[in-house]
Amino acid sequence: MKIVFKIIPWCFVALFASELIAVFTPKKDAEFHVREFGRLPVLMNGRIQPFDSVARNTLLQIRSTGDVPLEEVPSWKFWHHPPKLKSTEWLLEVLFRPEVADTRPIFLIHHPDLLAELNLGDKGVEKSGLRYYTFEQIKPVLAEIQEQGNKARKTEDEKARTAFQKQAIKLHNAVFVYQMMKASACPPIWGDFQKDLAAFESSIPAGLQAMQASEAGQPYDKAALERFAMPATEFIALAKDANAGQSYPLVVPPLHSGQKHDDWSNMGAALLDCVRDREIAVPVKMFAAMASAYGNNRAEEFNSAIVQYQQWLSPDFARDLKKGRQEFFYNDTKAFLHAMIIYLFAFVLAAGSLLALSAAPDFSGSLRKSAFYLIILAWIVHTFGLIFRMYLEGRPPVTNLYSSAIFIAWGAVVLGLVLECVYRVGLGAAVASLAGFISLLIAHNLALGGDTMEMMRAVLDTNFWLSTHVTSVTLGYASTFVAGLLAIAYIVLGVFTPLLSLRAGKSDLGKALGKMVYAIVCFATLFSFTGTVLGGIWADQSWGRFWGWDPKENGALLIVIWNALILHARWGGMVRERGIMNLAIVGNIVTSFSWFGVNMLGIGLHSYGFMDAAFKWLMFFIATQVAIIGLGLLPLHMWRSFRGRTPSASAGSPKPSPNDPGAATPARA
Repeated sequence: MKIVFKIIPWCFVALFASELIAVFTPKKDAEFHVREFGRLPVLMNGRIQPFDSVARNTLLQIRSTGDVPLEEVPSWKFWHHPPKLKSTEWLLEVLFRPEVADTRPIFLIHHPDLLAELNLGDKGVEKSGLRYYTFEQIKPVLAEIQEQGNKARKTEDEKARTAFQKQAIKLHNAVFVYQMMKASACPPIWGDFQKDLAAFESSIPAGLQAMQASEAGQPYDKAALERFAMPATEFIALAKDANAGQSYPLVVPPLHSGQKHDDWSNMGAALLDCVRDREIAVPVKMFAAMASAYGNNRAEEFNSAIVQYQQWLSPDFARDLKKGRQEFFYNDTKAFLHAMIIYLFAFVLAAGSLLALSAAPDFSGSLRKSAFYLIILAWIVHTFGLIFRMYLEGRPPVTNLYSSAIFIAWGAVVLGLVLECVYRVGLGAAVASLAGFISLLIAHNLALGGDTMEMMRAVLDTNFWLSTHVTSVTLGYASTFVAGLLAIAYIVLGVFTPLLSLRAGKSDLGKALGKMVYAIVCFATLFSFTGTVLGGIWADQSWGRFWGWDPKENGALLIVIWNALILHARWGGMVRERGIMNLAIVGNIVTSFSWFGVNMLGIGLHSYGFMDAAFKWLMFFIATQVAIIGLGLLPLHMWRSFRGRTPSASAGSPKPSPNDPGAATPARA
């Protein structure tokens, strides 16, 4: 039996390692080389990214999902996996088969008043209480959607907007993005891009001659001018949209040697340049070939056009081509999603090891080792994703709320693993896996807003002090959360189980937890304080002042003060184990408010992370922490771990000591 217990951990590792190998193994394209198309670089949101990223982020903006289900099934049929249209496939339809894309249910509308206003209540596809509509279904009410969106924007204060107004604005934005995306790579006036482009190219000489003659008041060929002017007018309108700074992708790279490297253009502006040069550029011809081949279901021609375009890009845009391939690989592997799944499974094993600690020690040890090894495997994948993301951005690990959640998860897992190496009882593994899972889950939901690698504000894209500041202060956040999570474990295990009284090394499990929390709070205080000081140095260089009582600065200072308060309370004997645990849980509230809450105020120089949608989740989190503190304040005789014991006996010591959870005096709670 002992041999079986030794084999079990390696079986779990082999299972998940096999799954990861399958994920990271290069995949072949289907008949149409959709994956190769997804690797092609474009410029959007001020940065070079692949079509795949454009597709994913756009679909998240519009539908709040990363793909389009081709068949809707009830939520309770979780074992049934209906076919889905992946994001790049969907984008290809939007660009080159718009008549098909218009039939996909991608527009999310769930407010009953807005549905009634648009008269869409009996249409669309229902899924989990939400309704999705196709562009064809909402096309008759586009004017009403625009009107409702413009009305809602008249309320400039976002906090004052009603749920109806927010939904109207979101729908209006989604429709705008969708329509602009349809015109980004293929002029809407043309059905067969390649054929119509060839006809337009042949009309350029005669059309320009007729235009010049018309402007000079001389006789001219009206038919030639009309053939040339009609599409040219459309190109001018598209080029104006690009010059106005619209966010849809700029698909054509700079065509002339004098242009800047990031001076990309949309198809309308590129075609106008071709008119001036009296020659259609290679990228335009390649996109035309892709559009016609994909629209007419000619796979070989589509694949050939992609290869030719890649060959054209290679000499002058090799860096952009490489960036597109690398970011596509990052998107395709989904490292953080797989790490999150492994963390969750590891937490189940770690929790099982704790529950079986007294009844089946050998089985408990096997589960603990399994959880520990899986956490290391997940942490490797997590670290790969974190470093790869840093490489793609060329910046430190923390640039926005999404990246800070990823880094906090990484730091929390490291701390949990260290604790598990010191106290081999499963608690460190449980904390590491749970903190990693929850933080990555938060990051996943933060990514639903779209691009998580957007260009940073100029003041944030600066020097060494910024990099060290955000790294240090975020490690302080992670440490404070780990201390709070350990404190939650102490209270839950103490109230509902007898585990705190079990032996863990030379002391009982409760005392081991107390030592863990104390050590982590010391670590958190050091990094929070260091990060705050480094932030002041950076602020002095960027804004000309070390401290300005900005809400974000106040939040960082509050974390330092609270951690210092915990340490002083412990050193002064004002609190014992239970008191430290409750204070550490309050630290969760303080840190969550400083991390998210101050961003929701929408004021100050640090308001770049504003996100109103997370307010209800923040309040829910705070409410759960208050409830757990309430459990922690219950009398000791209501705790299963100390039930029926005298105060001194409950601590495992003949005399009361400052660390005894039950040896309270009137002055010490």
